[in-house]
Amino acid sequence: MIIKEDFCLTPFNTFGIEAIAYELSIINSIKNLQELFNAGLLKKKILILSKGSNILFTGNFEGLVLLNQIWGKEIVDEDDEFVYLKVNAGEFWPALVDFSVENGWGGLENMAEIPGKVGAAPIQNIGAYGSELKDVLISLKAFDMVEGRTVEFQNHECKFGYRTSIFKSKYKNRFFITSILIKLSKNPKLNLSYKPLADAFLNIDNESLTVKDVSKKVAEIRNSKLPHPDKLKNAGSFFKNPYVSEEQLNTLIGSYPDIPYYKINNDLFKIPAAWLIEKCNWKGKRIGNVGVHKNQALVIVKYDKATGHDILNLANSVKKSILTNFNIHLELEVNVV
Repeated sequence: MIIKEDFCLTPFNTFGIEAIAYELSIINSIKNLQELFNAGLLKKKILILSKGSNILFTGNFEGLVLLNQIWGKEIVDEDDEFVYLKVNAGEFWPALVDFSVENGWGGLENMAEIPGKVGAAPIQNIGAYGSELKDVLISLKAFDMVEGRTVEFQNHECKFGYRTSIFKSKYKNRFFITSILIKLSKNPKLNLSYKPLADAFLNIDNESLTVKDVSKKVAEIRNSKLPHPDKLKNAGSFFKNPYVSEEQLNTLIGSYPDIPYYKINNDLFKIPAAWLIEKCNWKGKRIGNVGVHKNQALVIVKYDKATGHDILNLANSVKKSILTNFNIHLELEVNVV
């Protein structure tokens, strides 16, 4: 058990915010977590950090950061139709997608190029282009930092929702996810329900498409819209797409006949946050060293030295505009610390 003090977190968040962890411990096994618990160190203020691709630091972290580096994956079972894969929390998500695609297994191809590590995926219920983690997850194992033991959660117990789970709400900061168990298909049924993806394959016989074709196209679409953090500091989509009732949607259509929307159920509709932000003239706008990306209005970028507060202030200004013009409350997808 090694505790590092005054540890610089700048390389461990994709915004590149300058922040210091008062203490940090590298976690590469469940044994490390048990040792920290036995020493009483998990009673401190805790932050679990993976790749830092969905976090915004607004100052130093006055507590103990647990840096997730539990590597490894293995096939635990398979039959003629499915393969069951256990993946440890420190594995990089894009590498996992590439691994499944190279083997011809279906289920992850629509989520190609999502940055971050596997351990963070259930917390956020990551998803893209019509697919979400909950669609393939069987169960997960996590270390209970309150009781000092490993527990297992089945899919339904995770309470997955749109970019959320029980680990982001009721059990926030209580469990350190150590591994997930996912079910991938050996006879994939491709999901082309998301319009940009369907349009990309409009003139192609879908029967000839493979998971590799879909994964490659998703990567192309993402890279054409989203800036790479190594070139322009960002944390991906900063805002969630809001849901509105049928009554509110009809009111919006009265004022904005061209407003795009997607039906969730009989009285719930999803509005693209990017459209709302662009309609309020934020797309491509820069204030000091922060701004809204020119190609994707969901992304806030850091051009030069800026603080987390600079980024948060811009985000709050965007939210205020949306509320004023559309009476819609935008929620942040990025975790603010």
